[in-house]
Amino acid sequence: MVEEIVKRELVVPGDLLDAPDLKAGVGTFREDGKIYAALLGIKSERAGYVNIVPLGGKYIPRPGDAVIGNIVDIGPSHWLLEINSPYPAPLHTNEVPWRVEYGDTAHYLDVKDVCLTKVLSVDETKRVQLTMKEHGLRKLNGGQIVEISHSKVPRVIGKKGSMISLIKGFTKCRMFVGQNGRIWIDGEVDDIFNAIRVIKKIEDEAQVMGLTESVASMLEEIYGPSRVE
Repeated sequence: MVEEIVKRELVVPGDLLDAPDLKAGVGTFREDGKIYAALLGIKSERAGYVNIVPLGGKYIPRPGDAVIGNIVDIGPSHWLLEINSPYPAPLHTNEVPWRVEYGDTAHYLDVKDVCLTKVLSVDETKRVQLTMKEHGLRKLNGGQIVEISHSKVPRVIGKKGSMISLIKGFTKCRMFVGQNGRIWIDGEVDDIFNAIRVIKKIEDEAQVMGLTESVASMLEEIYGPSRVE
């Protein structure tokens, strides 16, 4: 009996899978004729399909990722953020846009504050450093946080931001999407509710073909086709 050869490699959400002669299987999605990974996991080619075997677990930080974190502890020269990761994520006073005197951290950010930050670095021991120095990174006031699996974030964003732009266009909400699976939404109460409904639909149906069209139809049913300017 000839044993089937199975190719395996680690992929992250949004990776283009080099599988031109295969069909999209579990843990993948097809867009514009190409197959992408929808999950963090192991790529597996079997019986004419390319699949992703999920690794699951927490979000693994990568340099450059925008993440939404909750402040859980404060030191004299840093804040510690929980970012849905197994690793602690400190934000030092030299990585914020203010001049913070030693021991004065609580006057700027306090426990339970929610911040949009970026992963500055991750070293070989998995020590994470965050920054808020870049444009747009800040404390998030008001609004609502919705959490999804971090592996579904690429589907919520869409190719070149198409899906998130579609949601914003209809709901008129301000939104920030963190790579760690947290999404901040601010707007009118009904619009926030509708945005969350759509995001949960995307999470539940991430592997379904024609998802963008399905989401557009759902939004048009709620708001009417003339909602987008």
